[in-house]
Amino acid sequence: MTGALLAVLVVVVALAILILIAFTTGFRVINEYERGVVLRLGRLIDVKGPGPRLIIPFGIDRMVKVDLRVMVHEVPPQDVITKDNVTVRVTAVVFFRVVDARDSYVKVRDYMSTISKTAQTTLRSILGQSTLDELLSQRDKVNAELQAVIDEQTEPWGVKVTAVEVKDVDLPQS
Repeated sequence: MTGALLAVLVVVVALAILILIAFTTGFRVINEYERGVVLRLGRLIDVKGPGPRLIIPFGIDRMVKVDLRVMVHEVPPQDVITKDNVTVRVTAVVFFRVVDARDSYVKVRDYMSTISKTAQTTLRSILGQSTLDELLSQRDKVNAELQAVIDEQTEPWGVKVTAVEVKDVDLPQS
């Protein structure tokens, strides 16, 4: 009888330890400004809102947190040839936020770097259609056009571009 009681005690203690480990490794807290994309064995299951969340541990469920706050990305300096064949070096800033955590995780591998590349190519394309005078005197119009084009391209990824600002326009040294 003592051996059976000891065996039951060992099983109960082992189960208690296993439950404690499962709870501590499966417990997540999602902040108000985040969403948790839950994957079960690699398949998207759900998007969780803020608050305490419990997922199945041990590699079965995985939660990826996606930040919904407005983010700022500085576009690296771009050499652009304007419509009147003047080469200028332009820097810009893109303000954006994730509006759909599911799409931002599933439809594009890395939305941050993809937005950066999209902003660079769009910057060269749009500014290449403007003269130097238009670029300097109608900056608000150019910013609005850049924002509209980049936002249209990022919309399928669950990302909303809220503003694009051309910061600096450096003229050539001649």
